[in-house]
Amino acid sequence: MMISTTSAKDFLLTVLIVAMAGIAARPMGLYAQSESSQEAPTQLDPPTPGISGSDIFRELLQHNDTRNAELKQYSAIRTYEVTNTKGKLYARQIVQLDYRAPDMKMFMTTLEEGSGLVRHMVFKRLIESETETAAGKEQHDSSITPANYSFELLGEQQVGPYYCFVIQATPKRQDKYLFEGTIWIDVRDVAIAKIAGHPAKKPSFWIERADFIRQYQKIGQFWLPLKDETVVHVRLNGIKILTIDHGEYAVNQGTPDKQAVQRSSETTEWSSSVPPTDVRKQKGSDQEGYR
Repeated sequence: MMISTTSAKDFLLTVLIVAMAGIAARPMGLYAQSESSQEAPTQLDPPTPGISGSDIFRELLQHNDTRNAELKQYSAIRTYEVTNTKGKLYARQIVQLDYRAPDMKMFMTTLEEGSGLVRHMVFKRLIESETETAAGKEQHDSSITPANYSFELLGEQQVGPYYCFVIQATPKRQDKYLFEGTIWIDVRDVAIAKIAGHPAKKPSFWIERADFIRQYQKIGQFWLPLKDETVVHVRLNGIKILTIDHGEYAVNQGTPDKQAVQRSSETTEWSSSVPPTDVRKQKGSDQEGYR
């Protein structure tokens, strides 16, 4: 498919997307990362008595430490795209990601098309930012922790195949690298299943609004990104959409821990077919650690 290059008018757009897109890249661990607008949680089940949002996050951080220690390596295929609301494609890039613990990420491009300017200003910057963050070169603290956020437990809700605590995250300072929004945390594994929100501070005067959603998937015992979608309302230039699809994971292959080896094709697909009542029957035993 042939895609026309961006015009001079779109140069400003690409710069603005970069200013916002760094936020979409950061959720690779416990970092603010991204459907087409922020979702307000509806039809929530009441929260389990005696559990607070802060309690859940303390437990979450402990579980993450354990999972991170056991994640030795993985590979995945990423597809980056920038489009508008009518589906016009400005640029696409497909890369293979290889991660080796504790801090090495390598990216190899397998396909690129469309505007070279968008690929350079958006995709290249996102990949560079993620590589630097993994290597500890990014010093800005944007982690989703009690040091940066206040957490309020709103209730519980079925999200695809996962039954989750629903938590409102409020940043403790106005910072473009922090966000305000909602976090869904899987009850069984105490892992982030989904994040939706917007930057705590406008990345630019030219950006009227930026909303993001990140979905995660469970692969073996690990939780890794499934899809990011960031929707940017650009002043005088309409709405532009950055999507990142994450797939074809191979986790801990070739490592001694055979139980952790699993491909993403073996995971449960996101679906709304699992009724909340089926999961709630097991919820009591899953949450005993919070009482």
